[in-house]
Amino acid sequence: MNQKLKEIINGVLEKKGRILEEKVDASTSLRRDLGFDSFDLAELTVLIEDEFDIDIFADGLVDTIQEVEAKLHG
Repeated sequence: MNQKLKEIINGVLEKKGRILEEKVDASTSLRRDLGFDSFDLAELTVLIEDEFDIDIFADGLVDTIQEVEAKLHG
């Protein structure tokens, strides 16, 4: 996983009193596995947009870390 992306996800998780597990893989769901709600996803979008200059939800919803990374590299 992209280190900066991991830092961003951890920043959102820390506000929920959690941290991203080391064993997390690309298929990890932002909503189901990490417990992100709509506000968390909005914050994630803004942080990723600021860091990578890309809107990960521009072409529709993303659910997994793998889908987020695909948007970063696509």
